[in-house]
Amino acid sequence: MNQRMRQVILYKDEDGYWVVGCPSLKGCISQGRTKEEALSNIREAISGYVAALEEDGLPVPEEKFETFLVVV
Repeated sequence: MNQRMRQVILYKDEDGYWVVGCPSLKGCISQGRTKEEALSNIREAISGYVAALEEDGLPVPEEKFETFLVVV
């Protein structure tokens, strides 16, 4: 199994669920009742997303996302 690292953004929505998205894979978003569940779900979503691209012979986007904290 070829493992790659992907950055994700995790935040709590207004309904109390944790939402997590992978910016380098457009539209790859998941959620969970806990942080752990959300992170487990996004791992599965990322794996499925990449597998579908590879199956269709499409390129898998490289990880190019950076994060910064901005003080205002």
